[in-house]
Amino acid sequence: MADTILVLGVNHKTTPVEVREKLAFSGDCSTPLLAIHALPGCQECCLLSTCNRVEVYFVARNREETERQLRAFLFAQAGLPESETHRYVYVHQGADAVHHIFRVAGSLDSMIVGEPQILGQLKDAYQKACDQATCGVIMNKLLTKAFSVAKRIRTETNIGSSAVSISYAAVELAKKIFGDLRGKRVMLVGAGEMAELAAEHLVNQGIAKVVVANRTLERAMNLARRFNGSAVTLDELVGELVGVDILISSTGAPGLVLLKDQVKPVMRQRRHSPLFLIDIAVPRDLDPRLNDIDNVYLYDIDDLNQVVETNKAERDKEAVRAERIASEETMKFLQWLETMEITPTIIAIREKAEAIRSAELARTMSQLGDIPPKQKKAIEVLTSSIINKILHDPILFLKNGQASQDDKAQRLDLTRRLFGLDREQPPAGKPPAA
Repeated sequence: MADTILVLGVNHKTTPVEVREKLAFSGDCSTPLLAIHALPGCQECCLLSTCNRVEVYFVARNREETERQLRAFLFAQAGLPESETHRYVYVHQGADAVHHIFRVAGSLDSMIVGEPQILGQLKDAYQKACDQATCGVIMNKLLTKAFSVAKRIRTETNIGSSAVSISYAAVELAKKIFGDLRGKRVMLVGAGEMAELAAEHLVNQGIAKVVVANRTLERAMNLARRFNGSAVTLDELVGELVGVDILISSTGAPGLVLLKDQVKPVMRQRRHSPLFLIDIAVPRDLDPRLNDIDNVYLYDIDDLNQVVETNKAERDKEAVRAERIASEETMKFLQWLETMEITPTIIAIREKAEAIRSAELARTMSQLGDIPPKQKKAIEVLTSSIINKILHDPILFLKNGQASQDDKAQRLDLTRRLFGLDREQPPAGKPPAA
């Protein structure tokens, strides 16, 4: 049964962005999801489409045909010959497919290992599949298990605790200085992309106010509007320092825009409350000597890079532990699948035994004539007890948890043949073959 689970897709490791963007499904994925579900042989499916990956998780009995048609469907808009699509597509099957999905959910296959967004995207994809009824027993179990695997990885490792981007590292440093960032005020000097990203992260932490200072006031106003903030010119920069707690600078100025001697008097007006300065510009905007002032904390791009590299190394260590968890959970899931295979066999054995018992009991009772209900009940209990005791050892034989994968398959096959479970049923009115 495990071999019916497959993953077919492309991601940032296998496929360049100019190809990925032609495959990506934006907006509501209901239409492509239903189209995939309608492919011959596709029994269950879930479609995950993000900026870094397009993957289909599916259950199929006829792998080759379903896989071929699915690849053709995904690349229909890419304008690539079929032979070239093989360069970009990966296909995982069985245990490899399960392990891959668990790694995706746990953010072990992401461009930035440990980033949390992928789990939310996967949950959205699963919700869409549930809404469109394209998931069945196996996909439901597999994807809900993937979510619990991701949670276990987050709980038992620190894979997501360290910032690995410049902008987020700046936020982490700010939290170390201020603790809680709610209510703090931020000034953006210049309108660089990283400063803007850092401001976004800070706003998400509950920042109270954003001020944008720029050489061109119009551009400052446009950026300030994004954060519901206010705009000033660079000439007003020093005066505004009295009212801010965090300053992020990213101008393209050839020299320093803020000097130590300008900030010292401001600190007295601030009653020496902490001032966190982040200089992302190259060449630098902020006077390095600012760090000499009490309660002024200045970090430049090299400081932040160092934090990022250190955090990446920490994440790599945590990723080793996370990989072990993904492997453990893959084995557990495969064991559940085995149970799925064994359970129908046990049910079939019991049903066959019960059918024989009932038929023989009815025949015997008809020969005995009228007997007291108490004796009739005793005979029924006796026959049921005999059947249960006879079946006890064969069922234990099937459930043996210590057997290897091959051994379990052989046990299953032997038991089904021994009890004649796969034998064709005789036509009505004819006795079973000897």
